Amino acid sequence: MDPEEPTPELWLVRHGETEWSRDGLHTSTTDIPLTERGIEVARGLHERFLDEKFDLVLTSPRQRARRTAELAGFPDAEVDRDLVEWDYGKYEGVSTSEIRETVPGWTVWSHPCPDGETADDVTRRLDRVIAKIRLRGGRALVFGHGHALRALTARWLTQPVDEGRFFRLDTATISTLGYERESPVLLRWNS
Repeated sequence: MDPEEPTPELWLVRHGETEWSRDGLHTSTTDIPLTERGIEVARGLHERFLDEKFDLVLTSPRQRARRTAELAGFPDAEVDRDLVEWDYGKYEGVSTSEIRETVPGWTVWSHPCPDGETADDVTRRLDRVIAKIRLRGGRALVFGHGHALRALTARWLTQPVDEGRFFRLDTATISTLGYERESPVLLRWNS
């Protein structure tokens, strides 16, 4: 990275609360809306972005992410299919505790999702998002989902996606990734 060039900065926003996120159910392909509380909290993000400018604003195509972007003041966010949530396959709509009844110790970070995505699948698509952001430069804002944004953070930091397990991410929070000199770093998390 050229020290004279501005380094990219990536802001992450997890979508607002849905019934399934509230209840701890894995939600990837099911396109469910925000709860009333999710709408209220996402609307509160707008004020936090009033003084911020972005060169690129992206969102997952799922309505929970697009609606969060809209309520936060970004109704024209560019839809990027690579920002969808980790595909849980047969675990869609199922809680971790239910999965662990048949697969002890299961996590998305350590075990497969039958008929869903592999860690390699997730890595490939999130690396495309990072390449787009780094190519564009400047400041980017992304609206997405819990596991995918945690995995995106790991990839930004040049780590395997399973390192995302260390980054708990609550709904409707803002996190920021950037650089310290030439090293990608985490600047702010879950605020």
